[in-house]
Amino acid sequence: MGEGISLSRRRALFGAAGLAGAGVVGATAAACSDDPKPISASAPPGMVPFHGARQAGITTDAQDRLAFAAFDVTAGTTREALRDLIVGWSTAAARMAAGQPVADDEAAPQAPPRDTGEAIGLTAGNLTITFGVGPSLFDERFGLAARRPAALAEIPPMPGDNLDPLRSHGDLCVQACADDPQVAFHAVRNLRRLAQGAAVLRWFQLGFGRTSTTSDSQATPRNLMGFKDGTNNIKREDAASLDKHVWVGADGDQAWMRGGTYLVTRRVRMLLESWDRDYLRDQENVFGRVKGSGAPLGAAQEFDPVPLTAKDASGELVVPEDAHVRLAAPATNNGATILRRGYSYTDGVNQATGQLDAGLFFIAFQRDPRTGFIPVQRRLATQDALNEYIQHTSSAVFAIPPGVRDEKDSWASALFAT
Repeated sequence: MGEGISLSRRRALFGAAGLAGAGVVGATAAACSDDPKPISASAPPGMVPFHGARQAGITTDAQDRLAFAAFDVTAGTTREALRDLIVGWSTAAARMAAGQPVADDEAAPQAPPRDTGEAIGLTAGNLTITFGVGPSLFDERFGLAARRPAALAEIPPMPGDNLDPLRSHGDLCVQACADDPQVAFHAVRNLRRLAQGAAVLRWFQLGFGRTSTTSDSQATPRNLMGFKDGTNNIKREDAASLDKHVWVGADGDQAWMRGGTYLVTRRVRMLLESWDRDYLRDQENVFGRVKGSGAPLGAAQEFDPVPLTAKDASGELVVPEDAHVRLAAPATNNGATILRRGYSYTDGVNQATGQLDAGLFFIAFQRDPRTGFIPVQRRLATQDALNEYIQHTSSAVFAIPPGVRDEKDSWASALFAT
């Protein structure tokens, strides 16, 4: 375990009950990018283009706020009605990303407004809206079973999971990110209104304080445990790594997904009251990093390589065997690499325990979850010292198609092509 107190001692100090959880994919998991060129090259400041080869909100500079929603298509909705919904969502998303209301014309005084109005007077706030489809969409309802990619399979159960089915899964997903929380909320709220009669909201998550960086221009943020998060994430400037680890290539088994990616979400509750009572040295051993600087243990600077083989004078590994940074590193996972884009969250108080319901809403993009998230998380769930302080409470996976070419196109249009 290195220099910190042992796992058994931590359990004795803080109580094993309620501290067991599942691992969270680590700070060294790699990241990727979705914008083919910098925002400033194709849009005014504060505005991210909706149209392009890739969907925005993947490698776009991570914004400060998140509104994430999963939807279920309602019973009786036809394939044509689902297609109409997707077209309508695409048109509305393009307008909102440009800082415009969903519709220019106002409804008659005796009819509901066409836009909910809470974003009037606000800027676009670098809003990005990213759409995806879940495995359940490919059942018998819409004749899409033959077009389900092999990589789009539900995440298997992991040791320590305590998943709420009402916060997991979904037919469709919407990820809205912005620098203004009201702009992000406005986007999801209006898309939900447009879905009336065709899809219903299954679950919804707000997030604040990005927990990763997706560009060389961004400083590494901190998670709610006080540690820098996402230091070794892939950056959008690293096109070669994105092509290798994030974007579905020409060899993808479904043509409609080539150029797209896959999204995994996990709601990870942090047991902050227990964490806040732990010693600093033990906290650093849990993560494998210095809390202040973010440097790996045994290194000087944040971005120094993690010294995985280094030992101290007593022959102990400087970075403990169960340190999060070690277990999540691509070097110890046969090169498995993902693009992280998560956010902190707080949902008030857990009524059962009287403790904060807060933590990480984990978001990761990858070329194939079967070779990305799943093997890394399976290892973390059984070995990570961080498990003592976290618990996974929701899980979902979605296919994220490539971008919307222009105003005549819509997201997932190739999925419905005859």
